Amino acid sequence: MQLPRNIVIDQDAINEIVNVCNDLKLRGRAMVITGLNTKKIAGEVVVGLLSDGGYDGTDLIEVLSASMHEVERVKGRANDIDAAFLLGVGGGKCIDIAKLASTQLDIPFLSVPTTASHDGIASSRASLIQNGQSISMPAQAPMGIVVDTKIIASAPYRLLASGCGDIISNYAAVMDWRLAKKLGKLHGADYSEYAATLSWMAAQILIDATASIKPDSDEFVRIVVKALISSGVAMSIAGSSRPASGSEHKFSHALDRIASKPALHGEQCGVGAIMMMYLHGGDWQSIRDSLKQIGAPTNSKELGIEDKYIIEALVRAHEIRPERYTILGDGLSREQAEELAKATKVV
Repeated sequence: MQLPRNIVIDQDAINEIVNVCNDLKLRGRAMVITGLNTKKIAGEVVVGLLSDGGYDGTDLIEVLSASMHEVERVKGRANDIDAAFLLGVGGGKCIDIAKLASTQLDIPFLSVPTTASHDGIASSRASLIQNGQSISMPAQAPMGIVVDTKIIASAPYRLLASGCGDIISNYAAVMDWRLAKKLGKLHGADYSEYAATLSWMAAQILIDATASIKPDSDEFVRIVVKALISSGVAMSIAGSSRPASGSEHKFSHALDRIASKPALHGEQCGVGAIMMMYLHGGDWQSIRDSLKQIGAPTNSKELGIEDKYIIEALVRAHEIRPERYTILGDGLSREQAEELAKATKVV
């Protein structure tokens, strides 16, 4: 079980980066992995703070995509400069690349997110693109997490709403996990009631907070970030992504493969959760209503994805990670998929 040791969530928390590194007894040369846009927002700031704080020779590298090629490029640069630890400063791709690269290099890494669009902030999984397909790989959890709520709040609100969709979709994932346990179809994977409860609680706390949502509210940003971190911790406790990834994620990954222009990951998972909770006989209406209140998509039109792709993704979703049993079972027929999407008003 790998859990973050230091977590700082506050306005201007980025200024605490040196203190966090010192508290974690990190020594040697640091390397910052950032993106083209996040370089100016936070990447260069972190480099300057670390350099001024005694971490001489702190290096920075920009990554262009969440690909294995970029992971190898980061590893090569880290070896060249003899980096002692990495910092993923940016969105999901920066953090996931730093996460996997540091795992393979066997050095620590810190997570410094500039958006809160999904639970990769704290999880022990890395989502990357390989051969044109989205894959999820085991990796180490961050040793520390520094979340500057002012930076998160300044990002486009759509990204925060996407993070909410990812958290709320935990409901469907936990239902799938419990169903697989009940039917004896875990296929060697352990079930953890503690991890399941933590994941479920993260979704519940967020839904309870939707009535007080204000896009520019620092308090709401804190709630979302804490829920995303809790979701990531649940996965570390479980030793897999099952507490936060079930049929709704299969649906999202299927959309990524077939839609001409997929939406954000969390947005697709949120819409998927509406339909999967309907199949479970759960309170899918509350999920839909909460997503609406947050300002996240609840149907194909709001996702910007044609109805035909929604139906096709439902039909093909069970093919994604077939060893992971969910409410989709051996798959839906096209007629069942159409009936499901219409009943939940997704199409």
